[in-house]
Amino acid sequence: MIIKAVSPHDDPIGGALLAVQKAAYAVEAELIGDDRIPPLRESLAELRARDLLWLAAFDGDGDGSGDGGPTGAVAWTESPEELDIDRLVVAPSMARRGIGRALVEAVLARAGGRRVVVSTARGNVPARRLYEGLGFTLLGETEAIPKLWIANYALLG
Repeated sequence: MIIKAVSPHDDPIGGALLAVQKAAYAVEAELIGDDRIPPLRESLAELRARDLLWLAAFDGDGDGSGDGGPTGAVAWTESPEELDIDRLVVAPSMARRGIGRALVEAVLARAGGRRVVVSTARGNVPARRLYEGLGFTLLGETEAIPKLWIANYALLG
């Protein structure tokens, strides 16, 4: 697996990131029984308008280029005090292969002792297990929109 910085502003990677995002959030919507997840409905223009930093995972293809398209991606914002993981997506066909963990670990390696926060749907048990397994602490749950609960986590640097 190759993990490298990418930008949704670049073609064709922007469309590929959006496709993985939509597929991953469709699985989450099914898991939680609610399809009101905002990134599920995001357009490429909306994705590109977000001020996010991105890393993407690619299958290793022998020459180190990873040109086969992303198998997963993570996007975040950062400040001098904190990194906020905005989204973590893995192509459903590539689930349970350590891609999500590797992407989060790559973001954690960039934190430099800063606090890292992330939120996920309360009913997204696989994501919650991933974050808890990496040492994140549950801060609490909030109702983002009626009947859609979000679990909020932090990892102190």
